[in-house]
Parts: sequence; C-alpha cells; structure tokens
Amino acid sequence: MQNIIEVKDLRKEFKSHSSRSGLKGAFRDLLTRNYKVIPAVNDISFTVTKGEMVGYIGENGAGKSTSIKMLTGILNPTSGSVIVNGMNPHKEREKFVRTIGVVFGQRSNLWWDIAVQESFRLLKKVYNVPDDVYKDHMNHVIESLDIAPLLDKPVRKLSLGQRMRCELAAALLHNPPLLFLDEPTIGLDVLVKLKIREFLKEMNKKYETTVLLTTHDLTDIEALCERVVMLDEGKIIYDGKLAKLRSNWGEGKQIEFQFADIHVKKETLDPLLADLDAAWTPGNQKNVWIANVRNDEHIISEVIGRVVASNKITDLKVHEISIEDIIRNIYEEGIING
Repeated sequence: MQNIIEVKDLRKEFKSHSSRSGLKGAFRDLLTRNYKVIPAVNDISFTVTKGEMVGYIGENGAGKSTSIKMLTGILNPTSGSVIVNGMNPHKEREKFVRTIGVVFGQRSNLWWDIAVQESFRLLKKVYNVPDDVYKDHMNHVIESLDIAPLLDKPVRKLSLGQRMRCELAAALLHNPPLLFLDEPTIGLDVLVKLKIREFLKEMNKKYETTVLLTTHDLTDIEALCERVVMLDEGKIIYDGKLAKLRSNWGEGKQIEFQFADIHVKKETLDPLLADLDAAWTPGNQKNVWIANVRNDEHIISEVIGRVVASNKITDLKVHEISIEDIIRNIYEEGIING
C-alpha cells in the first residue's frame, strides 16, 4: 500500500522564558534571560496509507495541533523527518499545499464578506482547477452537503453549521488526495454532524481520499475511523485499530440504575457488589448510579438481581462501555503502547 504520510522521529521543541523571582531577579532578567526547552512533540513515528481514515486523538496539550502544523508545513520540525504526498511539507510548501485540504474548526478558508460561490471561484483560480473538472466535482459536493441555497449568501450571514459545510466543500474543491480535519464538527448539531460524516464516507469511498481527523468528539472517530493514533505529552501511546482498543480495555458493561430514593449512597450500595468484579460510579443525576461490571452474563444477572431485591428501581439500562470511558481509563492508568 502507498504511504501518504510518513513520519519518522518527529520532534518539535519550544523555548519558554523562565522568570526569576523578586526585584533582584527582575533586574537580572533584563540582562540575561533563563530559558527552558519544552518538547511539544517528542520523537513520534507513524505512517498513513492511501485511503485510510485515521483518528488523531489526545488531551489538550498532548501535541496534536503542533504535529498537524508540521504535517501541513506551517511549522518546521526541530528534528526528524516528515514526508506527505511524497514531499517535504515545509520545504516544498507551494507545490505541497495544492495536494491537501485543511479544515480547522476555529479558522475559515472562506472570505467573510463575499458570497460563498465567489470564494469558491477564487479558490478555483488559486488551485488552477479546469472548468469541466470544477463543474462536475463541485456539483456533486454541493448536492451532497446540501449547500446550494447558501451559495449566494455572504459567509458572515451563515450559521456555524452552514459555514462548516461550506468550509468542507472549499477544502475539497480541488479534490485533494489528503484531507486534514481539526475539530470539524465542534459546536454543530446532530443532524449537521451526520450529514458531514456521511459526506466524508462517500468521498473516501469514491476517491480514496485519505483523512486525518483530530477531534474531541469521539463519536466522530467511532463513525468514521477504524484506526486511531493516541498522543500523550508529545508521545504516541497507542497506534492501532479502534476495535482492538475497545476489545482490550472495553470488555465490560455499565448497568445504569435509577433509584426511587434520591438519597441513596455509595456506601449502602458497595456491599451489594463486595464479592463481584464490579464497582459503582455516580450517574448524571443524584438518584442514578452505574455499576461497572465484566461482560459476563452471570455477573450481570447477579448484580441486577441483588440491586433490585434491596432497592426500589424506577429505571434500568445496560450499556457498552463508551470509547470516551476507555480512553479516559487509558490516560488515568498510564497504559502505554497497547
């Protein structure tokens, strides 16, 4: 398989000024400054093959944005190598940017005061897209994202959901082989998210568009990506199948009990699970508690039987452990290279 992204021992360091304490220290800082070097990305290596949709995840400060900026040529690495679409993104920037699409949830590729279609026409000239190719491709994109009624409107008059659909269309106007998405669905309602996800799946299937998706909305990852790369403190702590992540650390169930008594306490519930491989966590309401248990039908039945026998229950639900919980557990337990 052809590698679209090849990252080897990639590192990015930043200098941070460290102030001395007190008045004397302030005067010394005027003459000489203390600096410390902080590695934002710490010798990471990975590859992405053509047609993959990869979730690139991590907590705030994990190094996601810094590494994405190096992959797109915005930042120059301190050391290591980056090859994207067969090019060095920083050294061959002008040629390189014609081969990628980028959507940043907090930044716009569109001109604020002109109609959306005028922004599209300007980008068409920037990317030198032939008229016939532009017409065929963009007709499909506009129809799929349902943005035809928005083309005559200035970008500033669009809602967030409308603008993000137009941003996605703009990023794919030249039909690039690689698409970077940084929080593309942030703040969007469920229907808009679904439309964007379906569109991305369609583009990936039709054109084998490779997608690197950075998001805190893990439902996007579950809907689109089979593989995830997880960062923590600038290092990759997991690179593999999402299904393996779930099978290794998500082989459990969550039994959600809603009690009639709003004053029920963990202390009174703990003895019910004392001899079982299970533990209680609070739910989203005072009278809701969640029993986290192994995926064993005998244990699940026993937990439900004991709780119902000793308490009045108004509602009961059994859930798979969510991917959010799995990832939270990985960070909390410090699991490396699963």
